[in-house]
Formats: sequence, C-alpha cells, structure tokens
Amino acid sequence: MKVYFETYGCTMNQSDTEIMMGQIKKHQIVDKASDSDVVIINSCGVIAYTERKIIKNLEKYRAQGKKIIISGCLPRINPEKVEKTQPDAIITARSLEAINKAFEKIETDTPYKELKNLDIIKSNAHKMRTHYPIAIIPISEGCLGKCSYCGTRFARGKLKSYPIDSIIKETRECIKEGFKEIQITAQDTGAYGKEQGQRLPNLLKEITKIPGEYRIRIGMTNPEHITDIQEELIDAMTDEKIYKFLHLPLQSGDDKVLQDMKREYKAEDWQKIIQTFRDKIKKITISTDIIVGYPTETEESFKKTYEIIKKTKPDIINIKRYSPRPNTPASRLKDMPDRIKKERSRKLTKLHHKIREKNNKKLIGTEQKILITEKGKKGLQGRTNTYKPVTLKKGKIGEFKTVKITDAKTVYLISDT
Repeated sequence: MKVYFETYGCTMNQSDTEIMMGQIKKHQIVDKASDSDVVIINSCGVIAYTERKIIKNLEKYRAQGKKIIISGCLPRINPEKVEKTQPDAIITARSLEAINKAFEKIETDTPYKELKNLDIIKSNAHKMRTHYPIAIIPISEGCLGKCSYCGTRFARGKLKSYPIDSIIKETRECIKEGFKEIQITAQDTGAYGKEQGQRLPNLLKEITKIPGEYRIRIGMTNPEHITDIQEELIDAMTDEKIYKFLHLPLQSGDDKVLQDMKREYKAEDWQKIIQTFRDKIKKITISTDIIVGYPTETEESFKKTYEIIKKTKPDIINIKRYSPRPNTPASRLKDMPDRIKKERSRKLTKLHHKIREKNNKKLIGTEQKILITEKGKKGLQGRTNTYKPVTLKKGKIGEFKTVKITDAKTVYLISDT
C-alpha cells in the first residue's frame, strides 16, 4: 500500500511519525496524499482550532476514498468526535507498535482500535529519520502535572522515562550517521527520570561525552522541575555541545490564575529561574509560553502577564488563546468571548515582536558560529549557539559555519555570507 503521513503538533509527534514510518517496512511512503491508498493522520489535540482542521482533513480524505488511520493524542482527548468520523483504524501515541496490526485489519476492511498503553521504549524504536541533520530523540513520555486546561495529559499519561543507556545508544548511532542537531524531547524534559531517581543533568553529561561536533537542543521544561536541578543543569549547559536555550513556560503572570490552572509555581519563581540562567549563561535565549483568555483571567490578571513580559523580555513567546478541552476541569468554567482573547493576544504579540526585534538587532555586526539545518523560503537557514535562526546564502545542510550578522528581522537574523 502507498501511505501518506500528515503530522500535527509537537516535536514528540514528529518523532512518533518517524517511529511509525520505521515500522511499516512492507508499505511505500509517498509525499502526496493524492498518491496514497492510506492516509495516517498523527493528530494533536492541544487546541480546538487544530482539532477542527484535523477532522476536516480526515473527512476530506474519506470523501476521496482513502483508507484512514488516526493516531496521536486526539483519540484520547476527544474520542467521541474521532469515532464519529469513522476512520478505518484508531491508535494512540502510546500504542504506536499497533500500526502493523492496523494495516492488517484495514487490508481486510475490518475496523480496528487500540487505545491501551503498549508503551514501547521509544528511544529503542527503529525510526525512518526525515529531518536531516536533525535527529529527534524522545527521552520520556507523559508528565507529572495536573494542569486544569490540558488534554494532552490524558493522551500521554503518567511520566515514563526511558533508560539512559538506550538514549545514549540512539544518540551515538545518530551522530555516527552524520546527524548534527540532537533534539531531546518529552512532554517535560525537566521531569526526566524523576520517577526513577535519574535526572536531566546526568543524561546531558553522558550525551556530551560522545565524540563529535554536534549540538543538543533541550526541549520544554516546567518551572517546578527546574528548581532542584538548576545548578547541575546550568553546569551541564556550559558544554559547547548544548545550545544556550531554555524553554520555560510561564502561562500567566498572575499567581491566582496560575493556581486556577493548577500550575505548581508562582510568577516570581519563573522570574528567578530565568534570571539565574541569564546570570550564569551569558546571551542565553529564553523561550516561554503564554495562555491568554483563561476563564478566570481578569483584565488585571492579563496586565500582570503583560508587565512581567515587558520586564523580563523573553526572546521567544509562544502565545495561545485559551481553548476548552473535553473532560478537563477548566472546560467546566464559563469561557470568555473570543473578542477579548483576540484583543489580549494581539496586544501581547505586538509587545513580543517589539522585544524580539530589539534583541535581534543587538546582534548586527557580530560573528556567530551556526549549524545550517534546512532550506527556507529566503535561502539556507541555520542556528546560532543560542538557537537563534539565521538566514544565509551559501553553505550546505549539516555544515558548521562562522558568519557575520548583517541585518535582523523580528524572527530571524540575516547574514550576507
């Protein structure tokens, strides 16, 4: 069968797609849905907008006569809506090894569903890597959080950390094969090993012992899991092989809203963490996440969020308008009008762009060592040692190159090199 993959959502989902690609060896993977017999939609259910897009595309492919397999988070976040579309097979993010069984069933026109946690060790799973020179390596799945708005925790479940030995083995193989950027990913990298007595800094120090020139990007970590490993993590991140990049969600600058969200920290805790990292790791890039329009967010609450962003000036802010997810505690609260969410989102986005452009322009005239990672619309694109994107004219993917920054836009740097 000819198979087309359509992937939504996070880096972990991209890795899950590579795992499924690596399992279906007897089938042909194609680049266009129009060329396929089977469409596998690896779904995300974080926000309602993405869910609607997935359901719409699922129905479109169904009308075209395609066989449909849906995987990922949505089958557990909104199972009723998924089943109503009548896909040929349903599996989840934690039952990926059922993919070949799903094919066996759809070849005989037998509906198939596997929602149980089969829980393969994803760092051991064979993958068809599709993002050279980037290798995505999952280090754990699930989380320890109880966030009131989050449906992903239903889909991914409780924390399951993978053995350090298996992660090191996969990383070593990727570097030997020529991969230059290792993206370690999880729902919360800072929680890695917490249920087993292992911790993220230990893992990072073992990875950096692997010979070669490469970079490690650490995925998102929540503030409550940074505090007890902060000094060790900073020490690990001083290694030149690790991007000087910290993704630390804030979500709200108001402690009452954070409490309502069941986030296990205060806004001041978040500020102290990023200040400590900035003091110890010069020029570190700080990325954060904000949810605007949570049901209990007042104008005063939003003002606190705005002011903390204005004060701390993160380099990257991922802004999402609150979206009720089925069966979450927050979905039982009265949602606020979309116009208020949009207004707050626009105001925060405007501030973000102003901060980001100002931060980027400070780098004009500097020399930066970058790793060229992909072709973009404006030429080649690379990443500095602080993970800032740079466009340039010459080079090859997978090459390290020192360039001079000649200009800067809101979201990227420019080199005429």
